[in-house]
Amino acid sequence: MLSRVADSLYWMSRYLERAENTVRQLDVAMSLMLDTGGASAETHWERLIASLGNPEGLEWTGDPGANAEKLVFDKHHPASITGCIDSARENARQIREEISTEQWQRLNRLYHLMHSPHTENQFRSNINDVLSSLIDAIHLFKGVSDTTMIHGQGWHFIRLGRYLERAYAIATLLQVYQPQLAQPAEREHSGYQYLEQVGLLRCCTAFEAYCQVYTADLTPDRILEFLLLNRDFPHAIRYSVDGVRQAIQSIQHTGGRRPPDELTAGIGRLHAMLSFTTIGEILSGDTAGFLHNIRQQCMGIHDLMYRYYIQYSIQSALAI
Repeated sequence: MLSRVADSLYWMSRYLERAENTVRQLDVAMSLMLDTGGASAETHWERLIASLGNPEGLEWTGDPGANAEKLVFDKHHPASITGCIDSARENARQIREEISTEQWQRLNRLYHLMHSPHTENQFRSNINDVLSSLIDAIHLFKGVSDTTMIHGQGWHFIRLGRYLERAYAIATLLQVYQPQLAQPAEREHSGYQYLEQVGLLRCCTAFEAYCQVYTADLTPDRILEFLLLNRDFPHAIRYSVDGVRQAIQSIQHTGGRRPPDELTAGIGRLHAMLSFTTIGEILSGDTAGFLHNIRQQCMGIHDLMYRYYIQYSIQSALAI
């Protein structure tokens, strides 16, 4: 596969995953702002921006509605939802012949939904409806990708982008919430703190799944364990890293190339760290450092993937 094609498929997938993550976190933040007995709207906004990686130009202005509108519709800001969807569509346009007609149609519908004046008007009257529509449209694109595209190298690059972006985003989110999750489990908490814990799980679409495993008894250590180490939940970091590992192995297998040792070691190290560390060991040590380490390793895997599959030299291609 041409590196240009792999690059566009990878980034198309990452941008859509990033847009979905932003939609979910904004939805939760706006819901929590309605509770005037909890933290201030400014605190919620600053935490939301920190969870998105502190992109420049999205500072608190004192108006939650205006701030949310900028985060959703500012097409000139690369971290906005519109900016992510525009970038995903541009990447798809560059490799139009490599994706299915159904994928292109779904992405175009999402693009036109974002740029419709009707959507902006609806957003001002009912934010939740618009955010739900965006989530539905992104889920439809993912479903269409899985059912209309041959599961060859291109599809694996889409999965690689999706799961690497997801692992990095959840690690960033947990790092922001880590001071609250570090509280002792037996400590009694208020009703508002319970809402905040539900909000954290909802940011990862994890509330119902968590309740199936632990019931509705929310404790910080269980929440952290579920979002970090669960091997069966798609928005847990361990599951996402498993997805990255499988995608890289499949890319290497379908390409008929010997696995580059450095990349294999990088993903293997992160996979082993999540597979053989208990939540007790994480909480008794440097939890924030553990989460930061995950983010660093995700960035390292991205760099190695780029070195071996996107920006490789002829010499390095011949060497593997």
